[in-house]
Amino acid sequence: MNSSSRLWFATALVVAFGLAPALSAQDQRAPEIVHHRVNPNDGGPNAVFGAAPTAGSTSALTAPLKYHGGPVFSTPTAYIIWYGNWAQANNTDTASGQQIVTDFFNAIGGSPYFQINSTYVGSSNLISGNVTYGGATTVAYPYGASLTDANIQSIVADAINSKALPSDTNGIYFVLTSSDVAESSGFCSKYCGWHTHGTINGSDIKYAFIGNAAQCLSACAAQSIGPNGNAGVDGMVSVLAHELEEATTDADASAWYNRRGYENGDLCAWTFGTSYQVANGAYANMKLGTRDFLIQRNVTIRSTGQYCDLVK
Repeated sequence: MNSSSRLWFATALVVAFGLAPALSAQDQRAPEIVHHRVNPNDGGPNAVFGAAPTAGSTSALTAPLKYHGGPVFSTPTAYIIWYGNWAQANNTDTASGQQIVTDFFNAIGGSPYFQINSTYVGSSNLISGNVTYGGATTVAYPYGASLTDANIQSIVADAINSKALPSDTNGIYFVLTSSDVAESSGFCSKYCGWHTHGTINGSDIKYAFIGNAAQCLSACAAQSIGPNGNAGVDGMVSVLAHELEEATTDADASAWYNRRGYENGDLCAWTFGTSYQVANGAYANMKLGTRDFLIQRNVTIRSTGQYCDLVK
């Protein structure tokens, strides 16, 4: 692939939650928007949704990540755009649900889990393993309750242009939808979230879409109850962690990925390592701040190889 073609696909690519299809050429990625799988245990005769989460393999990865020269974040700033109605009288779209996400962002930076990303040495700059929470804004339904991929960028641009959030090239903007909002390119049927980047007011801005797992718990969550009592939002947090670590280590889809185009989160998707049960019967695998969470593993790089794990 020549340099102009590679620039084109890096701009177009959306890196979604799950596994990408294998590519015929090594170290290349398809020049298209790609959406990926939901929970592999969703439906079918072998479904185990609601059972103990899958621990996953402890063996070294056979197709490890490589650095391809693109930008990474040293310490990203995470911003939230709450889209839809987050004041509904149900167990998901409430202020208490929003607080779970805010607490996650305030605790993830510097945690043993996110410090995994600091093992990615040789990048354009050092990945610190820290995250800064930059704040949030709320919008109702300016683009309706069925969004397109293009709408997501518009939502981010609107938040920046209205000065509800700053224009920050060191930021990752997360559009989080209430449970009545669909994403027409395949939320719940093909993917649970994605991240990408685009030009907004002349700046390269990174952003992500995370749908509310309450809309399709068996597709976008690992269990039917959550460790914080909110199955939809608890399910969203694992997707948030996935997209946050991928955007940090592969900001423009040109940094850390393997020969098949998979990013770190893709290689460990839907595996959770050692878990434990909390008082309400839900499973968790880490405590961040005062809360328990069930969050998928990430790829850590060690002298003996690369592994999916919860710590570096």
